[in-house]
Amino acid sequence: MQKIIRFSKEMTRRIGEADVMGLSAQLAYFFLLSLFPFLLFLVTLLGFLPIQVDEFLDSIGTYLPEEVVVMIESNLTNLVNTRSGGLLSVSILGTIWSASNAFNAIAKSFNKAYQIEEERSFIKNRLVAFVLMFVLIIVVAVALLLSVFGKLIGEKLFGLIGLHSLADIWDLVRLSASSLTFFVAFVILYKFAPNRKIKVTYVVWGALFTTILWQIASLGFSFYVNTLGNYSATYGSLGTVIILMIWFYLSGIIINTGGVLNAYILDMKENKYEVK
Repeated sequence: MQKIIRFSKEMTRRIGEADVMGLSAQLAYFFLLSLFPFLLFLVTLLGFLPIQVDEFLDSIGTYLPEEVVVMIESNLTNLVNTRSGGLLSVSILGTIWSASNAFNAIAKSFNKAYQIEEERSFIKNRLVAFVLMFVLIIVVAVALLLSVFGKLIGEKLFGLIGLHSLADIWDLVRLSASSLTFFVAFVILYKFAPNRKIKVTYVVWGALFTTILWQIASLGFSFYVNTLGNYSATYGSLGTVIILMIWFYLSGIIINTGGVLNAYILDMKENKYEVK
């Protein structure tokens, strides 16, 4: 019990020192700026694949309130149907700029958690942000492909090699693709965002914590907004944007707290701090 209390106190102290609340608000702002460029980029790419925009919206609608999904759908549907190469180019530029700012906010929080200074150049920061963005987009695209066509792929693949009994196991894995996607994405983020070399084994717990808590928080917030919350009555036409900002803020807090947890675990592994 004493270890739990001490762990909680130390995490609370570290969260304060890393300015998790303040940097999460900054992160929410950049998330909002990068949302539509990112979605345009992702959905325009998916537009060249046999995936309908409705299937994409259904996948993100699991974690977002209905009002937010409606707003996204109304702004994206016509644009996706055009499949414009020029649109894709503009989306890429907008996403790179916005994602680089969001990455800087995340890296700043992680560096504070690890108590290190940012030594990477402006160009290197933007390059890392682009690589992270590109990798995460691929991970999300693969997850969407698995969720839409995974069952058919599994049946054909295991049918060819005569292992029909494994199809059920594959189907279970396919249905868990979203959680696995988030976990992989957070592992990548926690490993490469801080300005120091970190072994994958030292970011797994933070990624697992963030994956579980982020999904629970998103589902809970979505349920609250859909059933109890009435932001439109308070904020009028800005209600949907306020909902989105609150969700981004909660997401930022959870992501940054996962970084603090990783830094704490690494300190304990290096015997910088011991829980007695």
